[in-house]
Amino acid sequence: MPSSEHWIVFGDLHGDVHNVEEIIDLDEASGVILTGDLTFMGGISAGSKVLEAIASHNHNIYAQIGNMDKPELTGHLKKHYFNLHGEAQFIHPEITAIGLGGAPRTPFNTPSEFSEEEIGILLKHAFFQAGEYKNLVLISHSPPADTACDCLENGTHVGSRTIRKFIEQVQPALCLCGHIHESKAVDRIGGTVVINPGALTDGGYVMLALSRGKLCAGLCDLHEGSTRHCLPPMP
Repeated sequence: MPSSEHWIVFGDLHGDVHNVEEIIDLDEASGVILTGDLTFMGGISAGSKVLEAIASHNHNIYAQIGNMDKPELTGHLKKHYFNLHGEAQFIHPEITAIGLGGAPRTPFNTPSEFSEEEIGILLKHAFFQAGEYKNLVLISHSPPADTACDCLENGTHVGSRTIRKFIEQVQPALCLCGHIHESKAVDRIGGTVVINPGALTDGGYVMLALSRGKLCAGLCDLHEGSTRHCLPPMP
């Protein structure tokens, strides 16, 4: 895809930034969008190292915590970058992004987990901030439930029911997620394209582009060196 207006989207680094410099067009991108899990159980100190490594290539960073990041990292993002968790960010006059970091409750008691009720409140707040928009993109660390993007290796679906319900009702153009590394996939919920690129540590990322007013998202892999899918939202 590359386009004069494009954003690189990835997550699940867990403190490992060695693949960042391998991303094609990262320096020329309009911005970088981080879906969460910058660290492995880390807070501001660990998160700062990851963010600084990315900022050395592109300083226009939109980011949010994942379930493996401590909640304190959100304050750092608000102060130094563009926080997405529970907020709307206007990344382009024609693109509004809303974020939902963390993840639904897990058996592992990771640092940033939320009940489905709390997820609903955060999404409602972010959507209210968005106001009127031309293209809405949901950046959700957790994938929506019952999709190709939320399956564990044993086939169990572990995504958020509340995120899925929000997508069914609002129908954003795209939902870009992560969290479940083994569930690298593309799916749809109605007219919404859902993409989980897997972890950047495994080579997965998304290129989001705006070309002649049309939004397009490509699932990319550093090991394959090319865009695997280019899926404009359904009309």
